[in-house]
Amino acid sequence: MRSTNTARPIVLTLFMLLAVAVKGHQAHAQSVETLTVAGGCFWCVESDFESVPGVLSAVSGYTGGNTKSPTYKQVTAGGTGHYEAVQIRFDPTMVTRRQLLSMFLRSVDPTDADGQFCDRGDSYRTAIFTSGSDQTSVAKAVKSEAQSALGQTIVTPILPATAFYPAEAYHQDYYKGRKLVLTRFGPKRQSEAYKRYRKACGRDARVLQLWGDAAPFAKGH
Repeated sequence: MRSTNTARPIVLTLFMLLAVAVKGHQAHAQSVETLTVAGGCFWCVESDFESVPGVLSAVSGYTGGNTKSPTYKQVTAGGTGHYEAVQIRFDPTMVTRRQLLSMFLRSVDPTDADGQFCDRGDSYRTAIFTSGSDQTSVAKAVKSEAQSALGQTIVTPILPATAFYPAEAYHQDYYKGRKLVLTRFGPKRQSEAYKRYRKACGRDARVLQLWGDAAPFAKGH
């Protein structure tokens, strides 16, 4: 009887600790939010936002169109209606949706309706995707503020979120990949190929021209 009486408090304590851990995990899961944006080359958007404290992940993919489970070749060829996009999961206690959207608009050329930098065509246009009136209101407020700050018309649309399809595995984390790929610069590691592409495309030069010191990422490249 003595051993049974001793075991009961231990079992009860373990149960309480487990309950606290489960509640903590559920609270964390509930606090994670998702933001989907299109900013031209998804490698670049993924690279930028994975550097932001509070961002848990950034996944390259396709959204906004009608074709189910599209391929990169289909999307860039046109006709699917999809954008190259990035789905960002973040902890709103560390960084807010408003802050991320403000950074996003200052990391692209939101005055260009036909693509981004050297990448032209519908799949490379900018866009912000929202779910519900609250997200839409935040996006509209951030867009209005950015337009006033820039002094030019921002053409980036705010669109209803639709199905998001992750891009092929070789596109994920391309900017830090170590595989050898054949480029116009010769065989390069993915990370080096990415850096050369980004510079040649003129992304950072144009963002700095538009936003100057307000550009959150371009100065680091």
